[in-house]
Amino acid sequence: MYEQFYGFGQSPFTLAPDPRFLYLSDSHDDAIRRLLQSIRRKEGFIVLSGDIGTGKTTLCRALIEQFDPSTFTSLVLNPYVSIDQLLKEILLDFGLVSREAIKTGRLAQATTHELISTLHEFLLSIQPLGGTAVLIIDEAQHVPPAVLEQLRVMSNLETNSAKLQIVLVGQLDLLTVLGESGMRQLDQRISLRAMLRPLTRIELEAYVGHRLDVGRASSSVSFDAAALDLIHAHSGGVPRLINRICDRALMVGAEAGSHTLTAGIVRQGATALGLTPARTPAARRVASWAITVATVVSLGIASLAGVVMLTPPERIVTAPAPARPASPTPVRVAPGVPTLPPPETTPPLYPRLPVTNAPAPVAVGPITRASP
Repeated sequence: MYEQFYGFGQSPFTLAPDPRFLYLSDSHDDAIRRLLQSIRRKEGFIVLSGDIGTGKTTLCRALIEQFDPSTFTSLVLNPYVSIDQLLKEILLDFGLVSREAIKTGRLAQATTHELISTLHEFLLSIQPLGGTAVLIIDEAQHVPPAVLEQLRVMSNLETNSAKLQIVLVGQLDLLTVLGESGMRQLDQRISLRAMLRPLTRIELEAYVGHRLDVGRASSSVSFDAAALDLIHAHSGGVPRLINRICDRALMVGAEAGSHTLTAGIVRQGATALGLTPARTPAARRVASWAITVATVVSLGIASLAGVVMLTPPERIVTAPAPARPASPTPVRVAPGVPTLPPPETTPPLYPRLPVTNAPAPVAVGPITRASP
């Protein structure tokens, strides 16, 4: 195991959402600061979104650690729940009930109205303390629409100084769900929208160094510049993929007895994971444009072929031949001198052969031309 070879106290690239490993990139730092500010201002709905693997859950756990003792939190990791199950989970996290009471006690048969009333009484009880109740729902894009609507109604359970604040955390699909017509009332209540972005190449280098420092290896281990370039190319800056590639590269490096992980070692680790270099946004746009152009051209050729094949021969109309420009005024010659016949008004079907034995006309007198 590479942890023993390099002397790590724990795996530096674990996929567990451990707040100690959170690296505050520009977007992560901006998101956590804005979330804290909105919660301290007791705003209602807050949305945190980001692509898969950008560290949303880890950031949420780090956010909870920064709350003061007067802030009561409930972190719901399973979005596939009914409103009653969600309410019971909230009351359990706030310390109002025990898990045994939920399973076997009176609370097991409680109605939705009774559960909401219990929550409202709790909000009233923390009012003298200046307390705050925060509900964080992870993977919120999977929450049923009926539950989201009930959450909107629950957000009305507020007093002059205490209210239930709700943080919806989810993938980019969450923004689509909230933008649907049936979610307009909830969407209008959102006071903050924060988004996590993938890491840049510079941020990736700092991220890897931060993870190695938290792991506290007893012997030196590092990734060279070419290896970091390759990690960024294969991961696209997504922290979860960075962790997987680095973890596998450390395994390959330990087997080779290397303390400096090179691009070749990273490539072996990425190949073992079945990863290929991710396309940059510009490359994706160029590829999409090329596919669109090729599709349009192929459809145009197919349409033209269909017109030619489906049109009966008698229906095909050819374009008329262009008319010849008007010939200049014929040359005046003396009487009795033969002249050339006038030019034909339409072009002959076959080209006329030159006449070689025709006598050349003899011009007598001055030759004049009319103005064009």
